[in-house]
Amino acid sequence: MKIICVIPAWNEAKTISLVVKKVLPFVQEVVVVDDGSKDETSQLAKQAGATVLRHLINQGQGAALQTGNEYALTQKADVIIHFDADNQFNAEEIPIVIKPIIEQKADMVFGSRFLEKKSKLPFIKEHLLMPLARLVNKLLFGIRLSDPQNGFRAYSRLAAQKIIIKQREFAHCTEIIHLAFASKLRISEVPITVTYHRFGQNFSGGLRIIKDLILGKIIK
Repeated sequence: MKIICVIPAWNEAKTISLVVKKVLPFVQEVVVVDDGSKDETSQLAKQAGATVLRHLINQGQGAALQTGNEYALTQKADVIIHFDADNQFNAEEIPIVIKPIIEQKADMVFGSRFLEKKSKLPFIKEHLLMPLARLVNKLLFGIRLSDPQNGFRAYSRLAAQKIIIKQREFAHCTEIIHLAFASKLRISEVPITVTYHRFGQNFSGGLRIIKDLILGKIIK
């Protein structure tokens, strides 16, 4: 079974080498999609052992993930993992995330910070942004998942073929969840941990996500 990990990266020279080296033992190929970085992200990722795809200009994390998915499908991947470049996820949890797919019990697996393993989230994120995101998921899409904004996920080949990411910015997380449910895929959540080294999303960023989701819903 061929397992490929897709890592979107934008100016992640400080952490990308470490992340690639941590992930490589658990997969057959690591694909770093350099989303128009101005630093040495591409060179360092390649030196660490990753396949590097590069956007000439910054297109957004959702676009980078779609580029990675399309590449992985051309490489006959059976399982595609999404993993962040900032060293917040634990590569040793990759077997946990892909297990339901390997055992043919799920087509799509979402990591969650709110199950058995409790990640220490920034206060605003835990008590304002996450509840708000859950509410948006419920009201707009009828979706109930414990973690509405988590970048650690795994696709079966079937799921990757069905889900086409169109939201280029951070609203892609909810878009992926929505499409997974709309496609009637078998969905599982598993506990994962996140170690925060920096606060990546502020209140205004959360509002932009909601705006993108509402506009996307209206357009559809």
